[in-house]
Parts: sequence; C-alpha cells; structure tokens
Amino acid sequence: MGGQFIILFLFLIVASFYDIKYNRIPNWLNVSGVIIGIVYHLIFNQLDGFIHSITGMFVGGGVLFILYLFKAIGAGDVKLFAAIGALAGVLFTLYSIMYSIIFAGIIGLIILLFTKTFFINMTLAFLHIKESIQKRDLTPLDEFKNNISNRFPFIYAVVPGVIVSYYYMFLV
Repeated sequence: MGGQFIILFLFLIVASFYDIKYNRIPNWLNVSGVIIGIVYHLIFNQLDGFIHSITGMFVGGGVLFILYLFKAIGAGDVKLFAAIGALAGVLFTLYSIMYSIIFAGIIGLIILLFTKTFFINMTLAFLHIKESIQKRDLTPLDEFKNNISNRFPFIYAVVPGVIVSYYYMFLV
C-alpha cells in the first residue's frame, strides 16, 4: 500500500468521526488533506506528482461541486473529495465518486424500504417535483428535502466507495 493511501485511510477515519458525530466535516481537516496530498506528491514525485495531486483535487472537487449545486450533498463533501483527489489522483477519485454514489443509492433505498415510508415519500416527492415544475421554482423541492426526505451523512457511502475503489484498482 502506497504512503498516500495510508494517509487517505487515516484521513477518512478522522473525517468519518466528525461527519457522524457533528454532521459536518471541518474545513481545517479538508484543507489539511489537500495540503498533505500536494506536499506528499511534490516530495515523492516532484512536478509530475504536483500536477497529479492538483488535477485530482480539481476533478474531485469539481465533480462533487455539480452535485452540491443541485443540493444533493453538502459543501463539506465537496471539499472532502477535493482532499481525496489531492491524495489519490484523478482516476482513483473518479472511481471513488462513482462507487460512493452507488453506495448512497443503496443506503437510501434500504432506509426507504425499512422505515416503511417508501410509498409516502415517493408520493410526496412526486407532488413536490410537480409543484416545482408548475411554479418554475425550486422552493417546493427545497422544502421537501429539508423537511420530509430521509437524509444520512454521505460519509456512510464514501468510505465503502473508497475501499471498493482501492480493492478493484490495486488488489484485483
């Protein structure tokens, strides 16, 4: 296991603690992850490592920023994936994003199925989407998301997404 992945997994453990306990990932942690990733790659791979780290940071943060614009995730998650990108690079980060979104969908479906609110939430979601389209305003969807929908920390999907990415990229 490369040194950057040891750092990445330690970083994810600390980020998980904060996201689960306080429902937020502190900026100092994300900034530290970015700086450590850039410095690590700069020291061990010089200019190529620096470029690898910077592009990973921008791709990871950029892709998640699009989800943030649609209010699917929080700003801390955007910065978290910027740090993951700085530590692990573009390809690993893109795979981690893909697997994290898949895990988030699975977790969301399990929550809906086991809380016995599936039909009610789907009906309410449909009605709020319809109202948003009719009014040409996103306010009804925001109200649904903030008041009715089931939410969970995205870190529950990020950790298995990163582990599966590591497994398929380096162990298989």
